[in-house]
Amino acid sequence: MVLETDVQSWLISQNSSYRDIKNKKPKRKASTIAVTSGKGGVGKTTISLKMSKVLSKMGYRVLLIDCDYNLSNTVVKLGIPVNNNFFKYINKEKSLDDCIYKDGNFHLISGCNGSLDLFNCSVKLENSILEILGQKESCYDYILLDCPAGISKENLIINAYCDYRIVVVVPDKSSITDSYSLIKILSLNHGIHSNHLLLNKITSKKQYNKIVKSLGDTVQNFIDCRLNILGGIPSEKNSTELFEEIIFNTEKTKLHEKFCNVIKKFTDEASRTPCDLGRQNFF
Repeated sequence: MVLETDVQSWLISQNSSYRDIKNKKPKRKASTIAVTSGKGGVGKTTISLKMSKVLSKMGYRVLLIDCDYNLSNTVVKLGIPVNNNFFKYINKEKSLDDCIYKDGNFHLISGCNGSLDLFNCSVKLENSILEILGQKESCYDYILLDCPAGISKENLIINAYCDYRIVVVVPDKSSITDSYSLIKILSLNHGIHSNHLLLNKITSKKQYNKIVKSLGDTVQNFIDCRLNILGGIPSEKNSTELFEEIIFNTEKTKLHEKFCNVIKKFTDEASRTPCDLGRQNFF
Protein backbone atom coordinates (compact mmCIF):
# COMPACT_ATOMS: atom_id res chain seq x y z
CA MET A 1 0.00 0.00 0.00
CA VAL A 2 1.09 3.58 -0.61
CA LEU A 3 0.64 4.58 3.02
CA GLU A 4 2.74 1.72 4.34
CA THR A 5 5.40 2.20 1.64
CA ASP A 6 5.81 5.89 2.44
CA VAL A 7 6.29 5.27 6.13
CA GLN A 8 8.51 2.24 5.65
CA SER A 9 10.78 4.26 3.33
CA TRP A 10 11.09 6.94 5.97
CA LEU A 11 11.84 4.37 8.67
CA ILE A 12 14.55 2.78 6.53
CA SER A 13 16.20 6.17 6.00
CA GLN A 14 16.19 6.83 9.74
CA ASN A 15 17.62 3.52 10.88
CA SER A 16 20.73 1.58 9.91
CA SER A 17 19.02 -1.78 10.16
CA TYR A 18 15.37 -2.08 9.21
CA ARG A 19 15.46 -5.80 9.94
CA ASP A 20 16.29 -5.15 13.59
CA ILE A 21 13.32 -2.80 13.92
CA LYS A 22 10.97 -5.18 12.16
CA ASN A 23 11.80 -8.01 14.55
CA LYS A 24 11.71 -5.94 17.73
CA LYS A 25 8.92 -3.96 19.34
CA PRO A 26 9.93 -0.32 19.85
CA LYS A 27 10.99 0.56 23.36
CA ARG A 28 9.08 3.55 24.65
CA LYS A 29 7.41 4.94 27.69
CA ALA A 30 4.82 7.47 26.58
CA SER A 31 1.29 6.50 25.63
CA THR A 32 0.47 8.28 22.36
CA ILE A 33 -3.08 9.60 21.95
CA ALA A 34 -4.57 11.06 18.78
CA VAL A 35 -7.43 13.46 19.48
CA THR A 36 -9.26 13.28 16.18
CA SER A 37 -12.53 13.67 14.30
CA GLY A 38 -14.09 13.33 10.90
CA LYS A 39 -15.36 16.92 10.87
CA GLY A 40 -13.81 20.23 11.91
CA GLY A 41 -15.18 22.55 14.56
CA VAL A 42 -16.02 19.87 17.12
CA GLY A 43 -13.68 21.13 19.86
CA LYS A 44 -10.62 18.90 19.40
CA THR A 45 -8.10 21.60 20.26
CA THR A 46 -9.94 22.67 23.40
CA ILE A 47 -10.25 19.04 24.49
CA SER A 48 -6.58 18.31 23.69
CA LEU A 49 -5.42 21.31 25.71
CA LYS A 50 -7.71 20.62 28.66
CA MET A 51 -6.76 16.94 28.76
CA SER A 52 -3.06 17.82 28.58
CA LYS A 53 -3.35 20.40 31.33
CA VAL A 54 -5.28 18.11 33.67
CA LEU A 55 -2.88 15.20 33.12
CA SER A 56 0.09 17.47 33.79
CA LYS A 57 -1.48 18.67 37.04
CA MET A 58 -1.96 15.03 38.03
CA GLY A 59 1.84 14.73 37.93
CA TYR A 60 2.24 13.18 34.48
CA ARG A 61 4.80 14.50 32.01
CA VAL A 62 2.76 15.55 28.99
CA LEU A 63 3.69 16.67 25.48
CA LEU A 64 0.99 18.08 23.20
CA ILE A 65 1.75 18.24 19.48
CA ASP A 66 -0.39 20.48 17.29
CA CYS A 67 -0.60 18.53 14.01
CA ASP A 68 -2.52 21.22 12.16
CA TYR A 69 0.85 22.30 10.81
CA ASN A 70 -0.07 25.66 9.30
CA LEU A 71 -3.29 26.59 11.11
CA SER A 72 -2.17 26.13 14.68
CA ASN A 73 -4.75 27.20 17.25
CA THR A 74 -3.13 25.88 20.41
CA VAL A 75 -0.94 28.96 20.95
CA VAL A 76 -3.91 31.25 20.24
CA LYS A 77 -6.06 29.52 22.85
CA LEU A 78 -3.23 29.56 25.38
CA GLY A 79 -2.54 33.24 24.73
CA ILE A 80 1.14 32.75 23.92
CA PRO A 81 2.94 34.31 20.93
CA VAL A 82 2.51 32.74 17.52
CA ASN A 83 5.81 31.45 16.15
CA ASN A 84 7.35 29.76 13.14
CA ASN A 85 9.37 27.23 15.13
CA PHE A 86 7.92 24.13 13.50
CA PHE A 87 9.19 25.20 10.09
CA LYS A 88 12.56 26.14 11.58
CA TYR A 89 12.77 22.66 13.08
CA ILE A 90 12.00 20.78 9.86
CA ASN A 91 14.31 23.16 7.99
CA LYS A 92 17.06 22.30 10.52
CA GLU A 93 17.40 25.91 11.69
CA LYS A 94 16.49 25.01 15.29
CA SER A 95 16.78 21.94 17.47
CA LEU A 96 13.59 20.23 18.60
CA ASP A 97 14.16 21.17 22.24
CA ASP A 98 14.39 24.84 21.23
CA CYS A 99 10.94 24.60 19.68
CA ILE A 100 9.11 23.24 22.74
CA TYR A 101 7.02 25.57 24.91
CA LYS A 102 7.30 24.47 28.53
CA ASP A 103 5.01 25.16 31.48
CA GLY A 104 5.81 22.78 34.31
CA ASN A 105 4.86 19.23 33.29
CA PHE A 106 2.98 20.54 30.26
CA HIS A 107 5.01 20.89 27.07
CA LEU A 108 3.77 21.98 23.64
CA ILE A 109 5.01 21.75 20.06
CA SER A 110 2.81 24.11 18.08
CA GLY A 111 2.40 24.40 14.34
CA CYS A 112 2.75 27.55 12.27
CA ASN A 113 0.05 30.03 11.27
CA GLY A 114 -0.16 30.78 7.56
CA SER A 115 3.54 30.25 6.85
CA LEU A 116 4.32 30.43 3.12
CA ASP A 117 7.65 28.73 3.79
CA LEU A 118 5.89 25.74 5.35
CA PHE A 119 3.22 25.72 2.64
CA ASN A 120 5.86 25.55 -0.10
CA CYS A 121 8.23 23.08 1.56
CA SER A 122 8.65 19.60 0.07
CA VAL A 123 9.05 17.76 3.39
CA LYS A 124 6.43 15.13 4.22
CA LEU A 125 5.15 16.68 7.42
CA GLU A 126 3.67 13.46 8.80
CA ASN A 127 7.18 11.98 8.73
CA SER A 128 8.40 14.94 10.81
CA ILE A 129 5.73 14.11 13.41
CA LEU A 130 6.82 10.46 13.51
CA GLU A 131 10.41 11.62 13.87
CA ILE A 132 9.44 13.82 16.83
CA LEU A 133 7.61 10.90 18.44
CA GLY A 134 10.66 8.70 17.98
CA GLN A 135 12.83 11.26 19.73
CA LYS A 136 10.50 12.10 22.59
CA GLU A 137 8.54 8.97 23.52
CA SER A 138 10.96 8.07 26.28
CA CYS A 139 10.74 11.58 27.81
CA TYR A 140 7.02 11.71 28.62
CA ASP A 141 4.19 9.72 30.17
CA TYR A 142 1.63 10.91 27.62
CA ILE A 143 1.99 12.45 24.17
CA LEU A 144 -1.23 13.89 22.78
CA LEU A 145 -1.62 14.80 19.13
CA ASP A 146 -4.22 17.41 18.21
CA CYS A 147 -5.02 16.10 14.72
CA PRO A 148 -6.60 17.93 11.81
CA ALA A 149 -10.11 16.87 10.92
CA GLY A 150 -10.81 14.52 8.05
CA ILE A 151 -9.33 11.52 6.32
CA SER A 152 -6.29 12.85 4.49
CA LYS A 153 -3.37 10.48 3.98
CA GLU A 154 -1.25 12.42 6.48
CA ASN A 155 -3.95 12.38 9.12
CA LEU A 156 -4.58 8.65 8.71
CA ILE A 157 -0.88 7.90 9.16
CA ILE A 158 -0.73 9.84 12.43
CA ASN A 159 -3.97 8.33 13.74
CA ALA A 160 -2.87 4.80 12.87
CA TYR A 161 0.55 5.25 14.47
CA CYS A 162 -0.84 6.23 17.87
CA ASP A 163 -1.64 3.79 20.66
CA TYR A 164 -5.07 5.34 21.24
CA ARG A 165 -7.51 7.48 19.29
CA ILE A 166 -10.10 9.70 20.96
CA VAL A 167 -12.74 10.44 18.32
CA VAL A 168 -14.59 13.66 19.15
CA VAL A 169 -18.18 13.87 17.88
CA VAL A 170 -20.83 16.58 18.22
CA PRO A 171 -24.63 16.23 17.73
CA ASP A 172 -24.45 16.91 14.02
CA LYS A 173 -25.18 14.43 11.21
CA SER A 174 -22.05 15.30 9.26
CA SER A 175 -19.89 14.95 12.39
CA ILE A 176 -21.32 11.50 13.07
CA THR A 177 -21.08 10.22 9.49
CA ASP A 178 -17.59 11.66 8.93
CA SER A 179 -16.32 10.11 12.15
CA TYR A 180 -17.74 6.75 11.07
CA SER A 181 -15.83 7.12 7.78
CA LEU A 182 -12.61 7.84 9.68
CA ILE A 183 -13.09 4.79 11.91
CA LYS A 184 -13.94 2.60 8.90
CA ILE A 185 -10.86 3.57 6.88
CA LEU A 186 -8.57 3.13 9.90
CA SER A 187 -10.04 -0.34 10.33
CA LEU A 188 -9.91 -1.46 6.72
CA ASN A 189 -6.56 0.09 5.78
CA HIS A 190 -4.62 -0.12 9.04
CA GLY A 191 -6.23 -2.86 11.12
CA ILE A 192 -7.30 -0.45 13.89
CA HIS A 193 -10.30 -2.06 15.61
CA SER A 194 -10.55 -0.07 18.83
CA ASN A 195 -11.18 3.64 19.40
CA HIS A 196 -12.45 5.87 22.18
CA LEU A 197 -15.52 8.04 21.66
CA LEU A 198 -16.02 11.42 23.35
CA LEU A 199 -19.19 13.41 22.70
CA ASN A 200 -18.96 17.19 22.91
CA LYS A 201 -21.59 19.95 23.06
CA ILE A 202 -24.30 17.58 24.28
CA THR A 203 -27.63 19.17 25.24
CA SER A 204 -29.39 16.24 26.94
CA LYS A 205 -28.92 12.72 28.23
CA LYS A 206 -31.43 11.47 25.65
CA GLN A 207 -29.35 12.98 22.84
CA TYR A 208 -26.18 11.49 24.29
CA ASN A 209 -27.68 7.99 24.55
CA LYS A 210 -29.09 8.15 21.01
CA ILE A 211 -25.72 9.03 19.43
CA VAL A 212 -23.80 6.49 21.51
CA LYS A 213 -26.20 3.71 20.53
CA SER A 214 -26.49 4.56 16.84
CA LEU A 215 -22.76 5.11 16.22
CA GLY A 216 -21.69 2.27 18.50
CA ASP A 217 -24.06 -0.24 16.88
CA THR A 218 -23.07 0.83 13.37
CA VAL A 219 -19.36 0.54 14.07
CA GLN A 220 -19.75 -2.87 15.69
CA ASN A 221 -22.17 -4.38 13.18
CA PHE A 222 -20.71 -3.14 9.90
CA ILE A 223 -16.94 -2.98 10.49
CA ASP A 224 -16.54 -5.12 13.62
CA CYS A 225 -14.84 -2.40 15.67
CA ARG A 226 -15.10 -1.47 19.31
CA LEU A 227 -15.93 2.01 20.61
CA ASN A 228 -14.89 2.67 24.20
CA ILE A 229 -17.27 5.35 25.47
CA LEU A 230 -15.56 8.06 27.52
CA GLY A 231 -18.64 10.19 28.16
CA GLY A 232 -20.03 13.53 27.10
CA ILE A 233 -19.21 17.20 27.61
CA PRO A 234 -22.35 19.35 27.95
CA SER A 235 -23.06 22.29 25.70
CA GLU A 236 -22.84 25.71 27.31
CA LYS A 237 -24.86 28.83 26.54
CA ASN A 238 -21.81 31.02 27.10
CA SER A 239 -19.85 32.52 24.23
CA THR A 240 -16.90 30.52 22.94
CA GLU A 241 -14.44 32.90 24.59
CA LEU A 242 -16.14 32.64 27.99
CA PHE A 243 -16.52 28.87 27.61
CA GLU A 244 -12.78 28.47 27.00
CA GLU A 245 -11.93 30.82 29.87
CA ILE A 246 -14.00 28.59 32.15
CA ILE A 247 -12.40 25.44 30.73
CA PHE A 248 -8.79 26.59 31.01
CA ASN A 249 -8.79 28.86 34.06
CA THR A 250 -11.53 27.64 36.40
CA GLU A 251 -11.40 24.34 38.24
CA LYS A 252 -14.42 24.63 40.50
CA THR A 253 -17.02 24.12 37.78
CA LYS A 254 -19.15 21.27 36.48
CA LEU A 255 -17.34 21.48 33.14
CA HIS A 256 -13.99 20.91 34.81
CA GLU A 257 -15.46 18.02 36.78
CA LYS A 258 -16.80 16.48 33.54
CA PHE A 259 -13.39 16.68 31.92
CA CYS A 260 -11.73 15.15 34.97
CA ASN A 261 -14.20 12.25 34.90
CA VAL A 262 -13.49 11.66 31.21
CA ILE A 263 -9.72 11.72 31.76
CA LYS A 264 -9.91 9.44 34.79
CA LYS A 265 -12.02 6.96 32.85
CA PHE A 266 -9.51 6.97 30.02
CA THR A 267 -6.44 6.53 32.24
CA ASP A 268 -8.16 3.79 34.26
CA GLU A 269 -9.12 1.87 31.12
CA ALA A 270 -5.70 2.38 29.54
CA SER A 271 -3.99 0.95 32.61
CA ARG A 272 -6.21 -2.15 32.60
CA THR A 273 -6.41 -3.05 28.93
CA PRO A 274 -3.75 -3.32 26.19
CA CYS A 275 -3.84 -0.62 23.55
CA ASP A 276 -4.62 -1.28 19.89
CA LEU A 277 -1.08 -0.65 18.69
CA GLY A 278 -1.55 0.98 15.33
CA ARG A 279 2.19 1.35 14.80
CA GLN A 280 2.58 -2.42 14.44
CA ASN A 281 1.28 -1.99 10.89
CA PHE A 282 4.31 0.12 10.01
CA PHE A 283 6.98 -2.43 11.01
